[in-house]
Amino acid sequence: MISEHDSIPEQLTTTASNGRLTRRAFLERSIALGIGSGAALTLLNACGSSPTTDLTYWNLFTGGDGVRMVQMQKDFTKSHPNINFEADTLTWGDPYYTKLAMASAGGRPPDVGISHLSRVPAFAASNMLDPFDLNELAKYDISEDKFLPSLWQKAQYNGKLYAIPLDTHPFVMYYNIDVCQKAGLLGPDGKLKPLDGTAAVMDALKKAQAVTGNLGLALDTRDVQPWRLFYTLYNQLGGQILSSDGRTLVIDEGKAEQALSFMRDLTITNKVASSTMDYGGAVATFGSGKAGFHWNGDWELPTFQGQNLHFDMLPIPNFFGQTYYAQADSHSFVLPHQATVDPTRRAASLEFISFMLKDSLVWAGGGHVPAYLPVATGNDYKNMSPQSHYASVASNVVFDPVAWFSGSGSELENQAGQAFQTVLVGQFTPQQAIAQFSAALQKLLKIPPPL
Repeated sequence: MISEHDSIPEQLTTTASNGRLTRRAFLERSIALGIGSGAALTLLNACGSSPTTDLTYWNLFTGGDGVRMVQMQKDFTKSHPNINFEADTLTWGDPYYTKLAMASAGGRPPDVGISHLSRVPAFAASNMLDPFDLNELAKYDISEDKFLPSLWQKAQYNGKLYAIPLDTHPFVMYYNIDVCQKAGLLGPDGKLKPLDGTAAVMDALKKAQAVTGNLGLALDTRDVQPWRLFYTLYNQLGGQILSSDGRTLVIDEGKAEQALSFMRDLTITNKVASSTMDYGGAVATFGSGKAGFHWNGDWELPTFQGQNLHFDMLPIPNFFGQTYYAQADSHSFVLPHQATVDPTRRAASLEFISFMLKDSLVWAGGGHVPAYLPVATGNDYKNMSPQSHYASVASNVVFDPVAWFSGSGSELENQAGQAFQTVLVGQFTPQQAIAQFSAALQKLLKIPPPL
């Protein structure tokens, strides 16, 4: 015997499939009857109804990881034929965030967007994002226990969840296996011997340089990598840039100078790295075997795999033997603020985010560490090489300080790059560079948030 309650889904889907109930009305009536929005969408998709839900999505993946994002989007549309999905890829960095902010303020944002986690506090503080409903998320297998505690906490602002992390992409170390083998840097297992401390690191770079006859380390000294390296070193020393509320400069000049002195040793004192190498040059130098090591984000993994380079990857070393950190950020899903929330589109948004998290093994192919623990702790990911070799760093990452001018592709990173590259080329002392950087931040702190 079928109870009256059990017959409700059948009655609803029959009515919807006959065209007598719109998709929105179907979901509203389902929720009123105690059926969750996720279950309602499943019922509606299963009944093969003709009405569709529109879903718009913005991202900034214009590089190699964009190929994997497109694949994941195709996976989603194939499995959700009743969702009319539209994705737009915009220019990386400030152009993307400016357009996202304008769209949210103007009342025409996408249903779902991508944001670096370091950018979320500024957007949330300006009411540009809608917080996630934890009870609704749980219906889509998205809950706190599915993420690293530090990452889940970072996705919150004023006690509310404003982002769902897709990955962590840390500053890591690439090394050429053949070069390191000839330099005597590999252990009996064929893996790189531990490099702990600045002396051990410098010694390894010198030995690699002797093999390549060119450089020990391929390092971008002109773009944003000086900031990533500095912030890694500085945090390993226990330093902070801004107060927790992002309003006061609290930089420790002694620790900052120690970090920059090591960076200067790389290019000026020991000359194991070039002082005038840009990002593309650093990638090309390592890819051609002219450097034994390369420090960069994990996203260049596909580049070197495509070149059939014999390389491996590890977490960036612990340079000072203190607390271990590596600079990183996280691509995360956000809900740009909607003046009026359409329950059908919001349900489709959560379904999309959930699907992408569960499909993030595809994303891991591009180098990023999956944030969704059911994927990150699964055997398929553990068997990925070299991805699994540096995955542990996700538990010890540090994000850019919280401020309206901070985060990936931000003015803070631009100012850091301008100041610190003067040390790398021998133009400024570490003290002079810190003075320049501090003065730039003090000016930015006096400017009201533009969002």
